[in-house]
Amino acid sequence: MKQHLTVTYGLTGLHCGACVKKVSQALEPLAGSVEVSLSPMQVTLTDPTADESTIKKIVEAAGSYGLVSGSTVGQLPAHASSQAGWLQTYKPLLLIAAYILIASVLLQVGLVGMAGLEAMETMRYFMAGFFLVFSFFKLLDLNAFADAYSGYDLLASRWRNWGLIYPFFELFLGLAYLSNFNPLLTNWVTFALMSFSALGVIKAVANKTQIQCACLGTVFKLPMSTVTIVEDVGMVLMAVLMLAMI
Repeated sequence: MKQHLTVTYGLTGLHCGACVKKVSQALEPLAGSVEVSLSPMQVTLTDPTADESTIKKIVEAAGSYGLVSGSTVGQLPAHASSQAGWLQTYKPLLLIAAYILIASVLLQVGLVGMAGLEAMETMRYFMAGFFLVFSFFKLLDLNAFADAYSGYDLLASRWRNWGLIYPFFELFLGLAYLSNFNPLLTNWVTFALMSFSALGVIKAVANKTQIQCACLGTVFKLPMSTVTIVEDVGMVLMAVLMLAMI
């Protein structure tokens, strides 16, 4: 099995998701893949093509950042992290989605029985649970979420305050779905909000930017990937389906 060389350096001067994005983009031409994190503040390069001095110059040129001399070198089997670690990495997201789906079905069964199950109601309860749970994790550390969100969202990257406001939109949408408030308006707002959010995610994934996904705030260290695209696009499709059923 092919082995990949990984080199990890400590970093200084990173403050937010935008900093992570700048350093990641600056180093991308120098390695097969680049993963920059805020906590711990470090960068891991897979199969780097430059020496430490060159990497240090690139980091410093990206902004008020620094590279800590000395590195940790390791070997990774090809696809080890993408195959063996995929389920472990996304386990929190998968468990939350499964719990919300099961709760959505059981809630209906408790209210109207098995014979009364409807796709429209299942989606409504799922959307309510999704937005309420996801907004909860974002609100646990609102400032940290705003910093992480600014690393890839098209609006938050230019106006950080959008990252401070966004979780409240999710909270209000969750309450709106739960109370069945004005379904037409609620689904149109969801369609617009999640469609716009998906654009930033798609751009980050297409650019192979190695940053943290902020969908569950900063509680869980979830990497930005196609899973995040599926999450956002899935919500958009459910909003469209619900609009079609109204």
